Amino acid sequence: MLTAVAAQLVCVAALLGIAVLAVALSRAKAATALVYGATLIVCALALIGALRALLAGTGADEIVLPIGLPWLGAHFRLDALAAFFLAVVNLGGAIASLYALGYGRHEHAPQRVLPFFPAFLAGMNLVVLADDAFSYLLCWEFMSLASWALVMTHHREPGNARAGYVYLLMASFGTLALLLAFGLLAGPAGDYGFAAIRAMPHAPGEATMVLILMLLGAGSKAGLVPLHVWLPLAHPAAPSHVSALMSGVMTKVAVYGFIRVVFDLLGPPNWTASVLVLSLGGVTAVMGILYALLEKDLKRLLAYSTIENIGIIFVCLGLALAFQANNQTLAASLALTAALFHVFNHSLFKSLLFFGAGAVLVSTGARDMDKLGGLIHRMPVTSVVFLIGCVAIAALPPFNGFVSEWLMFQAVLLSPSLPQWGLKIMVPAIGALLALAAALAAACFVKAYGVSFLSRPRSEAAANAQEVDHFSLAAMVILASLCLFAGIFPGLVIDALSPVTQQILDSRLGAQSHLPWLSIIPIAERRGSYNGLLVLVFIAISASLGYLAIRRFSSHAVRRGPAWGCGFSDAVPQAQYSPDSFAQPLRRVFGTLLFAAREHVEMPPPGSVKPARFSVEIHDLVWETLYGRIAGAVDTASKRLDRWQLLTIRGYLSLVFATLVTLLLVLAIWS
Repeated sequence: MLTAVAAQLVCVAALLGIAVLAVALSRAKAATALVYGATLIVCALALIGALRALLAGTGADEIVLPIGLPWLGAHFRLDALAAFFLAVVNLGGAIASLYALGYGRHEHAPQRVLPFFPAFLAGMNLVVLADDAFSYLLCWEFMSLASWALVMTHHREPGNARAGYVYLLMASFGTLALLLAFGLLAGPAGDYGFAAIRAMPHAPGEATMVLILMLLGAGSKAGLVPLHVWLPLAHPAAPSHVSALMSGVMTKVAVYGFIRVVFDLLGPPNWTASVLVLSLGGVTAVMGILYALLEKDLKRLLAYSTIENIGIIFVCLGLALAFQANNQTLAASLALTAALFHVFNHSLFKSLLFFGAGAVLVSTGARDMDKLGGLIHRMPVTSVVFLIGCVAIAALPPFNGFVSEWLMFQAVLLSPSLPQWGLKIMVPAIGALLALAAALAAACFVKAYGVSFLSRPRSEAAANAQEVDHFSLAAMVILASLCLFAGIFPGLVIDALSPVTQQILDSRLGAQSHLPWLSIIPIAERRGSYNGLLVLVFIAISASLGYLAIRRFSSHAVRRGPAWGCGFSDAVPQAQYSPDSFAQPLRRVFGTLLFAAREHVEMPPPGSVKPARFSVEIHDLVWETLYGRIAGAVDTASKRLDRWQLLTIRGYLSLVFATLVTLLLVLAIWS
């Protein structure tokens, strides 16, 4: 009988086999159904295996394969941490495959997607299972290259080639940072197995360097500011089911890498490590949602929102590091549970929202919210499930997003017990940033839903939209149901996460699923409790009573008139609230400082028949001040080095001789 880790590797091999089969069948008519159907089955089996390993809590299961480095082999390990992230990866993969059974029929170049989709899933599974540095980095690169190929699916569309180029650059930079981090972890002995690294002592300076390199390596893949520049370019360029995997799942694989190294391999942390993680997380959360608020491209808005949620996760991880460094294990367990809960939640509602954006794109051919509107009448099921995703990501009860953010704020409220004054002051400040981010997230998704689905259609395509296929709807309904389930029964999720916190922190929260009325009490009842089921019942009763009261006492007369537009008749749909006008107050508050936003008004003189024009100029200061200057310097240096291509044979030989002498001198000085 196969062991648990061997069964997971068999599923990975099956996914790779499907990728090879997709190459042979990519031109066949039935290829889409066969590839996505087979991927759905394999991911479902891998999900079942991961959940069994997570809930059983039987410890680690390891296997060594005779491949990789000759003296090391390829080590793979399945423990509670890996099992949880495998469940996230394969749940996302299974539902994305179900969605793609319908969405994939509209793909113009399926041969550019089908081989890489199962390969991408296989790469993410292998990264989570890898138990030595060489295997981890090899699988990380495989995952990055497969996802890059998917980003380049529609390479002929404007901007997509640039998106793929930037993504490849950032992925290479992240891999370099990870390579350096694992080199420091392995030390002079050069033992790259995770078991040896885990048992090795690490000096404080070395641990700090590894933390910084992991923030660069894993943070660039996750989307931490200022390493986020690839994310709003690559996510919209990829097909929607791939965007859901990249945003909802691949970023979590990066979070897994950070947790594996910083919490597991590095050993007990110093409290100063938490300061850097908290700072980056707080800035990322606020900047990500501000970027999203200013967007009118639906998929780019969702991509920027991912940056905000990654910031929330890293704030929770920073809190866990702070509490762990001060031996406050219960508080650390609460913060780590909040981080893992939000990892799971974000994989659900962000996949749901990307699926909804894909349905809108298929039905209307548009991602620009200026060309949408009125879809609630044309796409009723999509509008309902998209609304559920918006409510969940805005952290409103009774859906799952509220629970993980509530747990995070419960951890923030425990910060006065920290002995360091720097953390006593910093953590409440970060909590205030998160409260601001939560309020802005609600405003952002009011804009996204209201402009896209409510009001009147702003284009013929939106007016003639139709509901999408049953496979796509089924995938979205499943995710919406899971968002509600995790919000009503959060105790079940918290208890499922307990083996992970037990493994990482040697502590766990108390059992929650057996508490009366399905409440959750993470620390103590006097500090706070939550009951999602009672909140749902209260909302249902209040809404029902309000509906009955309105039906009973309101007038039943019908009066129709023109649409109201802030005091005047709204003559044309284009005069409705637009994404830019909705964001104008917030843009004026935050945009001038953070985005160098400028508004330009061209008002013709009286009597002129020329139209008035209003335009907004927004700058990405991170790109222009950091990456733009680096790109400019590289371009300048490359032009100056062009003359080296025109050397004579004598010149090239002289250059080789000078390089050899220089290297020998460096070696002599070094030794």
